[in-house]
Amino acid sequence: MLYELTHLAMKLYTVPKALSALRDYTTGAPARGRLLGCWETEHGVIVGRVLLLREFTDAETLAEERQRILTSSDPFGAGEYLDSFTVETYAPFPFVPPVQTGRYGDVYEFRTYELKVGGLTPTMAGWAAALPERTELFPLTTAMYGLDGTPRITHIWPFPSLDQRLAIRRESNERGIWPPENGPENIAHATSTIAIPAGFSPLH
Repeated sequence: MLYELTHLAMKLYTVPKALSALRDYTTGAPARGRLLGCWETEHGVIVGRVLLLREFTDAETLAEERQRILTSSDPFGAGEYLDSFTVETYAPFPFVPPVQTGRYGDVYEFRTYELKVGGLTPTMAGWAAALPERTELFPLTTAMYGLDGTPRITHIWPFPSLDQRLAIRRESNERGIWPPENGPENIAHATSTIAIPAGFSPLH
């Protein structure tokens, strides 16, 4: 199982039209992979930013889809609205279940940690130990590590609201549940993005 996380930068005021095109592209008959989620970013660099998460059963199917995107004059069926895009390949942490679509929250947080050299294995060990208790407070969408580019992990969390996000994170910290052992020690750079599910997003 592989995941593809795509960052799309849209031209100003074109996101509603782009979302319609993205829905058709990712759910139509020619689509390879399975759409898991589509979100508009709400904090950070927010103008015209959209995130797509897709699932692929094997590397060959993902490579075919990547080739289709990169050689297209109309990538994602939304070329007229696009300023730029990046596409990243991830593998899930081996102890994290496959993504289950459904309604989990009105806001999602995408956290990406670029890792220090050699930091992936101890990071995953700490996560494996701490995650069961952490997810008792609220479920995890997925945690995954990059297979291309900078060594990194990305984890996605749903929350009912921004207020509850803060309350859950505070409780996990006060109880000593989170962050996991070997987590912060292996982070070289961290970013967090708050995003809102699109109406057609299977993850909501």
